[in-house]
Amino acid sequence: MAAASFAPPLHHRHRHRHRHYMSGCSLPNSGSLLVSRTWFLSRKPALSSTFWVLIEPTRTTHGQLTHCSPSPSSPSTSPEVSVPTAESCINLGLSLFAKGRVKDALAQFDTALTLDPNPVEAQAALYNKACCHAYREEAKKAADCLRTALREYDLKFGTILNDPDLASFRAMPEFKELQEETGGEDIGYSFRRDLKLISEVQAPFRGIRRFFYVALTAAAGISLLFTIPRLLRAIQGGDGAPDLLETSGNAAINIGGIIVLVALFFWDNKKEEEQLAQITRNETLSRLPLRLSTNRIVETVQAKNTAC
Repeated sequence: MAAASFAPPLHHRHRHRHRHYMSGCSLPNSGSLLVSRTWFLSRKPALSSTFWVLIEPTRTTHGQLTHCSPSPSSPSTSPEVSVPTAESCINLGLSLFAKGRVKDALAQFDTALTLDPNPVEAQAALYNKACCHAYREEAKKAADCLRTALREYDLKFGTILNDPDLASFRAMPEFKELQEETGGEDIGYSFRRDLKLISEVQAPFRGIRRFFYVALTAAAGISLLFTIPRLLRAIQGGDGAPDLLETSGNAAINIGGIIVLVALFFWDNKKEEEQLAQITRNETLSRLPLRLSTNRIVETVQAKNTAC
């Protein structure tokens, strides 16, 4: 910034003593006043914030005076306020929900939905909002949130089935309606697949046994196909005919092996169905809703873990 100076006429020096104040700074009076950028930078203004000043010369009836005014383009030094995002609101809502502040958490999830979230953030906000509504026993609002997440944001229904925070919601009629609307065969297939995984854990060699049952049955069947023509030639007799006793024995072994292996295969399937029925019963009992003394609804398995 260029320096500005003035030298008023001598016959006006004793009549006009001008003092200009700007944010606690004053210009010294002298016969020849020099106002420079260095002088302004060397002073400490009374305010806590500093700013640049623009020196603009203005004319009066008694000569040229220096007028100091703050620059309109001076940058603001106020502390920056962090702008909330959908992700930050969701994380804050989860933290509040973990502390039991469900109402505040619900407000954060509502805010996240208004901040232009991406599909993943929208799914998380809707799902956690449904958990808050379920905690407050607002089944209809929870169903609406889950319905939107299922249809528009690819939420898996198995997540709803396995989340303990939605135990109270699963015990309400609105859950049955939601299951009929958006579930169907996919839900049954997913649930049965989970049951099969549990069954495989409890009986880890069932798959290996079935593989050998099928492989040995196929081998016995192929062997029987080659044995039957030999058995017919042995029955007809004649020159070069195979021994009837030996051929019939081989055929009997193959037929017996096939019968035994098929019986074992069906027996193993029956045991698996019984095991799946037992697992289904245990899973159903473990998900029965219980109301605690705090008026909160939890699943039986949660109460068991709490007691332990």
